Amino acid sequence: MNLEGRNAVAQEQTHEPNPALKRLEVLVGEWNMEISEISFLPDPSTRVHGHASFEWIEAGAFLLVHSSTEADATPSAVEVIGCDETAETFTMLYYDSRGVSRVCEMILKDGIWKIWRNWPGFSQRFSGIFSSDGNTIHASWEKMTDGVTWEHDFDIKYTKIE
Repeated sequence: MNLEGRNAVAQEQTHEPNPALKRLEVLVGEWNMEISEISFLPDPSTRVHGHASFEWIEAGAFLLVHSSTEADATPSAVEVIGCDETAETFTMLYYDSRGVSRVCEMILKDGIWKIWRNWPGFSQRFSGIFSSDGNTIHASWEKMTDGVTWEHDFDIKYTKIE
């Protein structure tokens, strides 16, 4: 079968939503972002505003995230989130406008959202807490460059708009 024929067959097949991703439903939608206490900007007190969208792809097989800000100093990014059906953690593939590509682990459970990457020379971790109505997330990123000491990187607030 040629490539065109394989593509036609693939389009006819539908995927069932991945039940292991059901916990991520709370993220699906459009969110405003406010980023503050940004360690890598000349003035860390600068507040940067942006937008993030979370949407299902392949009929719920993966979650796709697009994020961007109004500031040139902060990258726009795309992430694809999926998981092994038997695992508690998700895998997040990240790529941004600087050409940075990373693989992170993620958990979302009981109103707590955590993302982390342990890598020699540059580890990162994210911790977010959902409001009781699920429409606001207060979070922060930390980084570690020396293999020992975690440092604040920036804070981020997500507010659901749809």
